[in-house]
Amino acid sequence: MLSIPSHTFTSNYRRFLLGASLGVIVLTVSQTASAITTKDITYTVDNQPYQGYYAKADRPNAPFILLIHDWDGLTDYEKKRADMLATEGYNVLAADLFGTGVRPTEMEDKKRLTSELYDDRGKMRRLLAGALNAGQAQGNNVREGVTMGYCFGGGVALELARSGFEQKAFVPFHGSLDTPAGQNYNNVKGEILVFHGTADEAVPFDEFAALGKTLETSEVPHEMITYSGAVHAFTDFNNPDRYDERADKRSWNRYLNFLENTYK
Repeated sequence: MLSIPSHTFTSNYRRFLLGASLGVIVLTVSQTASAITTKDITYTVDNQPYQGYYAKADRPNAPFILLIHDWDGLTDYEKKRADMLATEGYNVLAADLFGTGVRPTEMEDKKRLTSELYDDRGKMRRLLAGALNAGQAQGNNVREGVTMGYCFGGGVALELARSGFEQKAFVPFHGSLDTPAGQNYNNVKGEILVFHGTADEAVPFDEFAALGKTLETSEVPHEMITYSGAVHAFTDFNNPDRYDERADKRSWNRYLNFLENTYK
């Protein structure tokens, strides 16, 4: 058990976003036209059940990606992203950090659930360990994997990086970037790739710059990209008020390129 102290971009991307506008593409544990298989995975942390979503590539020894959800829990959005990555040749576990059936829709519930984990970093790390164990149980080498996350999930990905868990990389998309009191980046074992919106009102640009200075001081290999005009949650194609197609496409394209070069 674990404990925690060149791709065809345009055509695949347009096809999947079209599917997103029509609802989730139905995938089952049988082989699909997209050459991936998917299933729900239930695992236990602190004697409580959690239900993740696993998208497996049609590729021997495919690299592993752990995907962490936003503050509304594991939804169709994360499942869609997992499917998109699986078609590119990666095995993806979209983790569940709230618990089976806990998918908040009210603002107060979202704030409460995320605040509980921000205030209990030990539990956050146990949840990450539980998800990684679930990914390992599917036959993946999780220590050779990548952890990514959206918004709240981006901050969680950085929590895993600070814990010293060894992986290839940690990748927040418009994630929280502040460093909790008493923590640092001195023990990071992997690269950090950050995608951020310059117009993000929830995570000020000062935090982006401060993280860059911290990573440089800690000698952590990193790449940090910011997109002009992009606000918080700029990749959320289900939210027309926030979605920025230019920034979304560019960040996704760079991410796929990064993964390709990482696993050459």
